[in-house]
Amino acid sequence: MESLSAILTENPIIAAVKDDGGLEKALLTDCRIIFLLYGNVCSVGALVDRIKSSGKLAMVHIDLIDGLSSKDIAVSFLHQNTSADGVISIKPAIVKAAKEQGLLAVQRFFLLDSLALANFQKYAEMKVADAIEILPATMPKIIRKITATCRLPIIAGGLISDKEDILLALQNGAAAVSSTNQDVWTL
Repeated sequence: MESLSAILTENPIIAAVKDDGGLEKALLTDCRIIFLLYGNVCSVGALVDRIKSSGKLAMVHIDLIDGLSSKDIAVSFLHQNTSADGVISIKPAIVKAAKEQGLLAVQRFFLLDSLALANFQKYAEMKVADAIEILPATMPKIIRKITATCRLPIIAGGLISDKEDILLALQNGAAAVSSTNQDVWTL
């Protein structure tokens, strides 16, 4: 499989979908990766299959799938019962479990204050994930600071509203941006 870094370099816009309408539109874009932000234990397999059948990477935000717990068994369920390429989670233990099971893993961080930034820096040094997603994405100075010290690809997500937001994130070191804003998926 092509590395996550190579895919992000080729196409740095990630379609994040939170409903069926968004998924339908994302499947028609050139985005190579789709972040699946909705579903439940009964529907996640079919949703992943739709993403995979369009030739895209399916990354499941495991924390947002109804009916899955925040334990390692949830990762095992996804790995054994879907064709998901990887998971996204705010929980380091879930990210670690995904890597141990051969899945791609994105660690999501909400950078709300200096304490969150300090925790991020401690985690990034461990290099457990394949990439780290930071939210909100509209912090060019913080993105620049993080990418200067972190060797993992940084995905900037949240509050992306236009091409300028994307360019600022990428110019300041983000490897990619993720957004549910369908207007930016085709920029």
